[in-house]
Amino acid sequence: MSGKKILIIEDEVKIARFIQLELQHEGYEVKKCQDGREGLKAALEGDCDLVILDVMLPSINGMEVLRRLRRTSQVPVIMLTAKDEVTDKVMALDIGAEDYVTKPFAIEELLARIRVIFKYKSQLAERGIISAGKLKMDMDRHIVTFQDDIIDLTKKEFDLLEYLMVNKNIVLSRDNILINVWKYDYAGDTNIVDVYIRYLRSKIDDRYNKKFIYTVRGVGYQLKYE
Repeated sequence: MSGKKILIIEDEVKIARFIQLELQHEGYEVKKCQDGREGLKAALEGDCDLVILDVMLPSINGMEVLRRLRRTSQVPVIMLTAKDEVTDKVMALDIGAEDYVTKPFAIEELLARIRVIFKYKSQLAERGIISAGKLKMDMDRHIVTFQDDIIDLTKKEFDLLEYLMVNKNIVLSRDNILINVWKYDYAGDTNIVDVYIRYLRSKIDDRYNKKFIYTVRGVGYQLKYE
């Protein structure tokens, strides 16, 4: 049995109950909230290991709940919503969500994404410092530096840079990056990879006038250094 605790913040009673039963069947401990303000309070005061958060909620919407939660907590969050626009996905990921699931969804898919997040968190604790020349990533402190200058990255930018650095000098396709950084296939929305590559380049390559991230035309991207 898992023993992990999951908080569901969802105002659609039937959906919340369905997810709850499936999670409990998998061995998770589950708590439900139907209101944004109530859910935020539960997430901040509780000891949950993961939050499943709807966007359209009474009192406080899911994006604002996530924004306030990230001020003091790094608990993993999966956004659950009917919206499927790339801008909404980027916003949620920038604020600090681990994943973004659109309705309708297969429960097997949601369960798989939850397993991936818990596995990733477990692996993260075993890593130390990754480096590419003077660019260094401290996994324990969740800090990226260049010549001891701290680089401010969003969570998803950090995840993307980590994957590039772990696979430095290897050409990675956009689909490969989607699967390993976003943890699932965005059904062709590979432009979200391009968006985040631009973010990283502006904060690292352009800022320090040092080329790290290369485009391999027709394939994807590669992080390398000389």
